[in-house]
Amino acid sequence: MRGRHVVKPFSWHFQEGQVWLVTGPSGGGKEHFVQALANSKALGLLPLFVSAEGGGYDNQLSSTELVSLETAAALIQEERSNDQGDYVEGGVDIGRTAARFICEVLAEPLDVAALSRLPEVQLCGVESVLGRGVKYLSTGEIRRVLLCRALLSRCQLLILSEPFAGLDVASRSLLREFFSRQMKSKEGPSVILSMERFQEIPEGITHVLEFTAGAVSFQGHFPDYQETLATRRLQAGEGQLQTQLQQNDCTFQELHSQQQDWSITPSAQDSLAMEKPVTQEVLVDMRDVRVAWGDRVVLNRLNWQVRSGEHWLIRGPNGSGKTTLLELITGDNMQVFCNEVSIFGRRRGTGETIWELKEKMGIVSYRLHLEYRMVGGTDVEAVLLSGFHDSIGLYQQRSQVEQMAVQRWLEIGGFQGRGGEPFSSLSYGEQRAILILRATVKCPPLLILDEPCHGLDEEQRNLVLHLLETIAATGTTTLLHVTHDPTEVLPCERHILELYQRQSPEDDHKECYRIIRG
Repeated sequence: MRGRHVVKPFSWHFQEGQVWLVTGPSGGGKEHFVQALANSKALGLLPLFVSAEGGGYDNQLSSTELVSLETAAALIQEERSNDQGDYVEGGVDIGRTAARFICEVLAEPLDVAALSRLPEVQLCGVESVLGRGVKYLSTGEIRRVLLCRALLSRCQLLILSEPFAGLDVASRSLLREFFSRQMKSKEGPSVILSMERFQEIPEGITHVLEFTAGAVSFQGHFPDYQETLATRRLQAGEGQLQTQLQQNDCTFQELHSQQQDWSITPSAQDSLAMEKPVTQEVLVDMRDVRVAWGDRVVLNRLNWQVRSGEHWLIRGPNGSGKTTLLELITGDNMQVFCNEVSIFGRRRGTGETIWELKEKMGIVSYRLHLEYRMVGGTDVEAVLLSGFHDSIGLYQQRSQVEQMAVQRWLEIGGFQGRGGEPFSSLSYGEQRAILILRATVKCPPLLILDEPCHGLDEEQRNLVLHLLETIAATGTTTLLHVTHDPTEVLPCERHILELYQRQSPEDDHKECYRIIRG
């Protein structure tokens, strides 16, 4: 990759009837291996080099499909680059529909009705999204569409990377059903599963290939790997993680005490003030909100208020409007101007600029991740520094004070000494962890987290969740957190906004949510 070897030489044999798990920590090399094995043009070809002394590469599987967070991001990036909204009547170009995208792998295109009857479409549960533009689908819906297309392509090898990330409970059940069925069937593609979180691995795995620090750290049978993991836990003990968390707490508290004296920008200095609010300020106020795309109603009759210090868990099935809700707050959805929405006490559309609002927010989202993937030549330090200025990329001079702060945040995230690395060279999970740090560097009054733990390995996930809980405990930052994973719910999130998915046109006149206060 970019003229350097990212995985050290190794030998590997994939035999018929085997089901392999490719695993390892973020940035360990498994992402590069999977991309090279898939030979994915969308992600940039990573070549497999054969050593001069007796090496060889032979693949009897002529066609491979990769379904991953990376391929989903590449698809959305492609749709955005091809957007013709400036040249069509009404200014909206929905791009390829899910049906059109899926039909690209079929010998003959099918209409939506015929496509919805195919068993692969029903297995993936995408019948209801076939007529919608791909770029308007939720993260989970895009993943299911990619899986459906891969199955219909009649590929011989299907690689599923982090398959459960971003999926709701129903979608996870569908995927587990597919995996279980595929393991028992002699028809259809061979399957390789690539995952970082060992706790989510479905049944049926026979072998494990683990990458750590750019080299194979285990290769063998699944039961042997389980024994290896148990031995590692005994050797490491629980104290190592606790020591790291305690060190991070100390570093974070030092940053808190120092930030009041930092000479950053006046606006950033305001958001860095560490005094606890005297009263519960209303940060978000939505009244009778309705959002629709064409004839599809996403949010309806929503009345919701967020006060400072109230940490909210936002949950609901894929496509229920969770991301749309957050984008009304962040200013990334223009329908906010035809609704009664107030942010930090100001009604949207009354003269405030988006920058005045975003200087009080920290944001982690799929959209932000996509935008940063499209910015070339940005190093890790610049990504974190941009969090002080709410920009995509860094366009200000790097002040010494800000750089000193960023180095401490990199230390908290486990990225010390890596500030000069290109953001684009990191794995998807490492990029996500960096974007979480970017959102938290200025300790904003409102921290918006849309599935923040996508792609994180177990250690990163533990560090991030602990950091978020610590930030919430300061009393100066309020969390809005979207997640499908119950193990990622923070103890501080005592308020729940649960969104429902529209099942029929009759639902257009019903409330789309319920509120649970702890």
